Amino acid sequence: MPESRVVVIYAHAAPRLSRVNEPLRHALEQLDGVRVRNLYVRYPDFDIDVAAEQAALASAELVVWQYPVHWYAMPSLMKEWLDTVFTHGWAFGEGGTALRGKALLVLLTAGSAQQAYRPGALHGFHFDAFLPPLQQTAALCRMRWLPPQVFHDARGASPEAVSAHIDAVCAALRQFVATGRLPFVEGA
Repeated sequence: MPESRVVVIYAHAAPRLSRVNEPLRHALEQLDGVRVRNLYVRYPDFDIDVAAEQAALASAELVVWQYPVHWYAMPSLMKEWLDTVFTHGWAFGEGGTALRGKALLVLLTAGSAQQAYRPGALHGFHFDAFLPPLQQTAALCRMRWLPPQVFHDARGASPEAVSAHIDAVCAALRQFVATGRLPFVEGA
């Protein structure tokens, strides 16, 4: 398979229930220069091929993590992937330079509307309060942290809103493949 500028690590434990992530994954798979690695299809037994995953990441300039947020975190297979692939001496620590300088973009969906993420509301915090572990992972690996793209109200969004989101993400990644820049990130 030819090298891709963009590698998408996709994790959704219940894709048949997905209104946003699964259609977005399908659209991203159609883009030139973008390779999608569907973790639940590749590793249903959670037995991750670390060498294959590291090789896929090594050739990318932009790493994208795409998943629905569950209990304020990533799906369990995504966490297992992170724990086994981002190893000391490869991703971080002494000699761990494989990801240095690569950009990290997280594409997240949340079932609740944006207004549910604030003090006094259902989730008690602004959504950004749940992002520091991801941002620190990027920092530890010396990756460039890009502004997360969060699609709220995934369960209740209109088909038009879902379609507009998919179109915007695809346009942004097409632009990155062509120019090395993302429209919503200064200098990325």
